[in-house]
Amino acid sequence: MLVRARHGVPVRFTGRMPVPRFAPLPKISSKPGAEASASNARLVKDCLNGKEEAWQALIDRYKNLIFSIPLKYGLSADNAAEIFQSVCLSLLSELGKIRDPQALPAWLIQVTARRCADWRREQMQFIGAEEEELETHVEKRSQELSAQQVRGAELEQMLREAQVPLSPQCRRLIEMLFYESPARPYEEVAAELGLATGSIGFTRQKCLEYLRRNLEKAGFMGR
Repeated sequence: MLVRARHGVPVRFTGRMPVPRFAPLPKISSKPGAEASASNARLVKDCLNGKEEAWQALIDRYKNLIFSIPLKYGLSADNAAEIFQSVCLSLLSELGKIRDPQALPAWLIQVTARRCADWRREQMQFIGAEEEELETHVEKRSQELSAQQVRGAELEQMLREAQVPLSPQCRRLIEMLFYESPARPYEEVAAELGLATGSIGFTRQKCLEYLRRNLEKAGFMGR
């Protein structure tokens, strides 16, 4: 059975572990399943036990984090997709060795950053750059993903995870008002959500309050 994830890989489960196949990045529904709110430890354990829903949930949880890093390096979307799938394969092969599943975001950032540096090195070799020039260029590119950018990626991931427990209505409202460009007019938001236009402001405030509480629990505030 195939499991698909946006910015992810189709995954076929055979035996106890899933085997990813390279393919274009498909989209999935924005409605999370029961696994979406599970802890990393639970998801890793279930993945190792061959549960395909857990692998899909794990990839879906970190797809944006992984995919954003090559883009911060200035890579194209196609190259970012290749690196994404490489990182997914590394995650799959190393899953059983991860001692602290809660540290998974930091591990993914490090692995993805190394993949980006390797990609740059390969590109320089392809164009025949001198060894010294190659190493200088790669080092410079590696430093582009500064501590501030890494921290930004971590905070972005915390924000994404804080939205998971929200109701589908709140998640969709936040997406339309804050993630779409330009933001949807209240009339369009109300029509899609089946609400009165006059209630959108109140609903928005309520959803943002729920989100703020989740961020506080995650330790996001003040960082």
